[in-house]
Amino acid sequence: MINEIKQDAKERMEKSLEALRSQISKIRTGRAHPSLLDGIVVPYYGTATPLKQLANVTVEDSRTLALTVFDKSASGAVEKAIMTSDLGLNPNSAGNVIRVPLPVLTEERRRDLVKVVRAEAEQGRVAIRNIRRDANSDLKELQKEKEISEDDEHRAAEEIQKLTDAYIAKVDQLLEEKEKDLMEV
Repeated sequence: MINEIKQDAKERMEKSLEALRSQISKIRTGRAHPSLLDGIVVPYYGTATPLKQLANVTVEDSRTLALTVFDKSASGAVEKAIMTSDLGLNPNSAGNVIRVPLPVLTEERRRDLVKVVRAEAEQGRVAIRNIRRDANSDLKELQKEKEISEDDEHRAAEEIQKLTDAYIAKVDQLLEEKEKDLMEV
């Protein structure tokens, strides 16, 4: 029973870490990366369709993404979706290829992005702490029902705390890497 609670907590913490990794990857650094456009959804024949299902995204150079749209009639919708996204990008259409130049990040914009990344990391830490709280309350419930002893509950709570500390360290590591990435010129 205790092992199931610990395993569940570990799986949920891993999912929280993956969600944070996904969120942080969407925050752009100065370099072009196809994953920058992962969150964009294009209205295609009345259906909201992810951009990567409509176009092939490649890196042309360090500051330019190139999109090859599979259905040429959707090019306008793809361009509009990129423009209206909150990424602040202006695509240029050149025949079959849509080029998306990434503007150079100013020092002020870099600092703003670092603040955003720190806020995301804090949300990740809070999610992990909430998982710890849930696991500890499950343990207390088991102890109340006399299914486990007080010593077992205490030992398991310590193990869950160690697990929590390990995942918060992973969040801090992700944050540090992204901050370093953002502040590089």
